[in-house]
Amino acid sequence: MMATTHVFAGLAVVAPVAYVAPDFALALAVGAILGGIAPDFDLVRAHRRTLHFPVAGLAVAVLAVVLAVVSPSTLTLALAAFVVTAWLHAASDSIGGGPEMDPWNDRTERAVYDHVRGRWIRPRRWIRYDGAPEDAVLGVALAIPALVVFDGWLTAVIAGGITVSLVYALLRRRLVAWTPDWLE
Repeated sequence: MMATTHVFAGLAVVAPVAYVAPDFALALAVGAILGGIAPDFDLVRAHRRTLHFPVAGLAVAVLAVVLAVVSPSTLTLALAAFVVTAWLHAASDSIGGGPEMDPWNDRTERAVYDHVRGRWIRPRRWIRYDGAPEDAVLGVALAIPALVVFDGWLTAVIAGGITVSLVYALLRRRLVAWTPDWLE
C-alpha cells in the first residue's frame, strides 16, 4: 500500500480519540503521520524487513497504548499513535503485493518479514500493489474520518496527501519505466 494509505489508516485509528480528547488531537495526528511513514525508511536497506515489525510490533503497540491510558500526556499519546500506526503499517503490508517495483508481475512471495518466526509473510494481494486503484480508493476512504476530526493545517496536509495518492495511483505503473535500475 502507499505510504499515504498507511498514514490515513493511522489517522483513522486516532480520530475517535482526538474527537473525544481534542487537546491531544495535534499530538495524535503527528504521531500517526510519522508512524505511517517511518517503516518505509527501510527502502534504502532491506525493504519491509529492516523497519517493519508486523508481529513483534503488536506487543510494543499494546505497551504504548497502556502507557498512554495510564499516564495520558502529549508525549505518551503521540508515542502511542506513532507505534500503533507503525505496527499497523507493517501488519497491513501483508495484504498487498510484494515490495518489488513491479509487484503486478507477482515475482515474489515475500510481503513483509516476521522477525519473531524468522520468515517472510506471503503477500495476500487484496491490494494488488501500492498505487493500485483499490489502494487509492482505500486511502481516500480512510482519510475521511481525519478530514472530519482534524482541522487547521492538518486538513491541508490530509488534502495534500489525497492529491499525492491520486496522482501516484494514476502514474504508478508508468513509474517503473522511469525508475533507475539501481533503485530496484
